[in-house]
Amino acid sequence: MRIAMRRLLADRLAVSSIIFIAMVALIAMLGYAIAPDSTPFANNQHLQLATLRPGTQVKFLRALKQYDVKHRGFFGKLVYGQESGFVEIPVDSIRFHGFSVFATEFNPDANGDVIVHEFSLPELLFRLDPKNKFRVETDTITVFQQNGQLTKISVTDAQRVVLQKNLVTRRYLLGTDRFGRDLLSRLIIGARISLSVGFIAVGIALVIGIFLGALAGFARGLVDDAIMWLVNVVWSVPTLLMVIALTMVIGKGFWQIFVAVGLTMWVDMARVVRGQVLSVREKEYVEAAKVLGLGKWRIIFRHVLPNILAPVIIVSASNFSTAILLEAGLSFLGIGVQPPAPSWGTMIRDHYGYIIMDKAYLALIPGFAMMLIVLAFNLLGNSLRDALDPREIEKA
Repeated sequence: MRIAMRRLLADRLAVSSIIFIAMVALIAMLGYAIAPDSTPFANNQHLQLATLRPGTQVKFLRALKQYDVKHRGFFGKLVYGQESGFVEIPVDSIRFHGFSVFATEFNPDANGDVIVHEFSLPELLFRLDPKNKFRVETDTITVFQQNGQLTKISVTDAQRVVLQKNLVTRRYLLGTDRFGRDLLSRLIIGARISLSVGFIAVGIALVIGIFLGALAGFARGLVDDAIMWLVNVVWSVPTLLMVIALTMVIGKGFWQIFVAVGLTMWVDMARVVRGQVLSVREKEYVEAAKVLGLGKWRIIFRHVLPNILAPVIIVSASNFSTAILLEAGLSFLGIGVQPPAPSWGTMIRDHYGYIIMDKAYLALIPGFAMMLIVLAFNLLGNSLRDALDPREIEKA
């Protein structure tokens, strides 16, 4: 194993693939902690900001929501995101007139209609008592808050607070999608879904495939015939068609797609494991274990499986890329991960029409990200195959 690891680390493509996969995995794990839009599913929509070009800056006037927002802890926010405590209005400019704020709504079309919203200063800064909101006395505003607190603030101070805390500027590094959502945030959360389906689907395939493959290869006879008949039946059905059928049975959704993909990928694992078990079941150490009276399952899990891990690892790396492509394909067809969850396949489906326009990057960016992660897993699988080749290890 040390020789194989040394050979793997000497392969530049393998090391580059490992580094890239690790970086994507780290970004996916951090998710909402680093995404510019940390709302659940990065689904903060502003239709007037639709299809903005990368690097565009927009000013937002933030008004405090008039209801309590559930605040999650660090890990809750990391997993599920955090609802914003503000209502955000994209604006071109604002102006004050006494205790009123007039906001000119953002308009990317210079010749379009100008929409002006009017707010009061207390509306932007406080959660107001619905019965008795606020009272203005010359240059002082008396605010009645929902928690029963009475606050007095001068108009000048309130205007300064709005300019400092309620008027913010954001830059959309990758632009926005057709619903005005931050494309970079959607891409980051979509990476989490793609890697999750890889891990969970491959995990399901490992459990089922190793169990049935090892049982068939070690038991032989009627058990082997029955398991191989099941494998051949599942093998005869196209993978995508099988996944579609399973999603129709167990439903559409986040977890359902993981299970559906995993239940179609175990046949590869079972065939590989069965072939490897057949090749080692007659080895001397297996015969010795039988002579010592060890149980069948103990021989399989303690003596057989540890010696066939190399091909299992190689197949698992290949299955990762297959699972990612299957999930993206199903989401593109509309039967995979459902909106508003940001799957890369869904992002391509929403924007493939822009490929023939001047905003093709809306579909090309998630497609390029998918291509890179699949290429990384395929290159890693090829490198693992070469590094774990017994003939090459013997030469070394």
